[in-house]
Amino acid sequence: MTVIGIVGLPGSGKSEAANVAADMGVPVVTMGDVIRQECRDRGLDPATEHGRIAQALREENGSGAIAERSLPLIENELTESDTVLVDGIRSDVEVEAFRDSFGESFLLVEVDAPFELRAERLDLRGRDDMNDESGESLTDRDERELGFGMGKAIEMADVTIENTETLAAFQRKVRTLLREGQEAIER
Repeated sequence: MTVIGIVGLPGSGKSEAANVAADMGVPVVTMGDVIRQECRDRGLDPATEHGRIAQALREENGSGAIAERSLPLIENELTESDTVLVDGIRSDVEVEAFRDSFGESFLLVEVDAPFELRAERLDLRGRDDMNDESGESLTDRDERELGFGMGKAIEMADVTIENTETLAAFQRKVRTLLREGQEAIER
């Protein structure tokens, strides 16, 4: 059993790593789906309220609230698969929740890219640095994510995948990680 957690700032390539995993048949649990469901449960639009509800869940239920709500989803996927990828880790508390639950079977992977490249990617996705769909700039989003403890989570990463080359090169790195393990990408 392996649970691979993905952490990184907006636009770094976390979702693309999840897409690669899904294409390979590796189940993906997206922590943002927990937040989107909570938005819908509260009668709110996830497109505009995602950040506010993410913060509210943490304030109402503790820093590990979203990880705790994700655990049953991960455990369910592990009944059918040896590997599960978790997209959307935002804090050191979430990392600890996963390490407590999965021990040595949990691998935290940072996806890293510089600000300018992340801004360019988000612009290509129609979510430029000035405003995404919630009205936040990339700088604001980075500050919000870092405020959740993402900086500490990033520091806890077992391995980093640099995403500064082509999309194909990044996809190859992720496939190598999923097929051969962390040692293969550290070479």
